[in-house]
Amino acid sequence: MRRFLFIFCILQGFASFAQSGEFALKNSLIIGQLEKADDRYTIEIALTELLAEAGVKAVPSLNVLKIGASIEMLANDSVQKLITAKGIDTYMTVSVRGYDKKFKLAENHEDFKRALATSHLFSLYRDELVNITFEFTIYREGKFMGTDLIRCGNVSDRDKVVKKFKKKVGKRIPKWMKSVS
Repeated sequence: MRRFLFIFCILQGFASFAQSGEFALKNSLIIGQLEKADDRYTIEIALTELLAEAGVKAVPSLNVLKIGASIEMLANDSVQKLITAKGIDTYMTVSVRGYDKKFKLAENHEDFKRALATSHLFSLYRDELVNITFEFTIYREGKFMGTDLIRCGNVSDRDKVVKKFKKKVGKRIPKWMKSVS
């Protein structure tokens, strides 16, 4: 029985490690998964600037893809070779998880190609909502590394969403940069 309990605790530790939010982030391609293209670009640029200020080499996906191209193109081998040549081996997807509810971390961990194919129909702001939750998912070399949620409250327009996003994410980045060894 003790052996079973010990093995169970070890497995639980690995499961929580996968979602600990500590990704040892050193470089990243930022991929916004939002309904509107201008929302996607806004979030990608804001997150890229925050990561660059923290010393993380960050590139928005709009620097890799042509305007109007589907983000699913990032799963192509030729595009991934181009990204790897730039010194990027980590991909961070950013999406809106939802509004006005408390959300838990996702339990299903898709591979990178499937995550890119998943459609996200949420926009950056909707009228009469005061909370928005962002989900950040990290993939390294195509494999799931972890996920994190950030909730921004008391937002009344699109500009406030971006301002709160920058403030909350700026505080979370040091946690993402911690070593997981």
